[in-house]
Amino acid sequence: MVYDALERNSAGGPAMKIAALFLIVLALPSASAGRPAGAAEKPHKLADAILAGLGSEREPGAGVLVLRDGKVVYLGTRGVAELQGMRPIDGRTSFRLASVTKQFTAMAVMLLVRDDKLRYEDSLTGLFPDFPEYGRSITVRHLLNHTSGLPDYEDLMPPPDPAAPVEESQIDDAGVLELLKGQPAGWFKPGALWRYSNSGYVLLGLIVAKVSGRSFPTFLRERIFEPLRMSNTVAFVRGRTAVPDRAFGYTKEGGRWRFTDQSPTSATLGDGGVYSSLYDLSLWDEALRSHRLLGEADMKPALTPVRVPGKGPSGPGGEPADYGFGWFLNGWEGHPRMWHYGETVGFRTAIQRFTADGLTVIVLANRSDAEAADMALKVAGFFLKGGN
Repeated sequence: MVYDALERNSAGGPAMKIAALFLIVLALPSASAGRPAGAAEKPHKLADAILAGLGSEREPGAGVLVLRDGKVVYLGTRGVAELQGMRPIDGRTSFRLASVTKQFTAMAVMLLVRDDKLRYEDSLTGLFPDFPEYGRSITVRHLLNHTSGLPDYEDLMPPPDPAAPVEESQIDDAGVLELLKGQPAGWFKPGALWRYSNSGYVLLGLIVAKVSGRSFPTFLRERIFEPLRMSNTVAFVRGRTAVPDRAFGYTKEGGRWRFTDQSPTSATLGDGGVYSSLYDLSLWDEALRSHRLLGEADMKPALTPVRVPGKGPSGPGGEPADYGFGWFLNGWEGHPRMWHYGETVGFRTAIQRFTADGLTVIVLANRSDAEAADMALKVAGFFLKGGN
């Protein structure tokens, strides 16, 4: 098969092999572009049908990538990255990841712990001495696994002016910290319950910057993206960084597409500010598979589900909230997995890594009606049952 031949003849390690695969894939038609010659048809056709269900190829759309043991077995795309220029979505189109960002934030923290510059038991007041007393019992570990009890910053923001441009009402990471400093207490005693917290991951981004002495986007670029050759991946700061091959977000209202690329919470970083592409996320998946950034022992805390004494809110879909550092860790239909989804105005994203099966499914969409998490599980089911 073409993919096996490319792997045998490609030099330079996993990144070069994946790059060679994508060069071939990007030259092929969309939808079923990633299908190796002679492979079983059924899973690929079913995945094609999922993408075709999004509608016209002249609308905002999505991309789907399936990897098996580090090899590309399916790449399908449909739609356009932006309606003005009608630029088609392909494997290098960069989408706002939303909460899929959290795994990169967690990795940045873990790198600093490995470097002995930070400890998981460091307290919030130890890192930010002017933080209120309720932060004394909140640790970095609590922030990573959503047991801190910090209030959601979205609930603390003043209502935006509907007449003003959305960028004028955006809050940044420093603004989130100030909102949290103004609170007398958290929602619950740290470690007692599990409750998903974007606030916690915003603070983790600030902690990375403070401890490393570099901005959060710079740290991610120097310690994660550049070493992995993720050249289309960036933590976006308006006016400072550019997003290569950027997709813009849309929402369909009254039968027409409305440009909904930014919201008042789109300027924060640690909880959702990274943009990336299917191609770059394949490099990320390979780095996780081969322990390129952290060894197996250093990664273990991220893959250990948190246990709390109280019965907190359940995870999305009603399942138990088994969460590590930046990853949900509950299985699906008997298959162990680490996964996350992302949702923000105009974008829907998901990554499903079925670790025992060597299968990864990634879905990136620039339309708010795309059910990326559901799409990823459906596609995963096709390949888990039907092979490659």
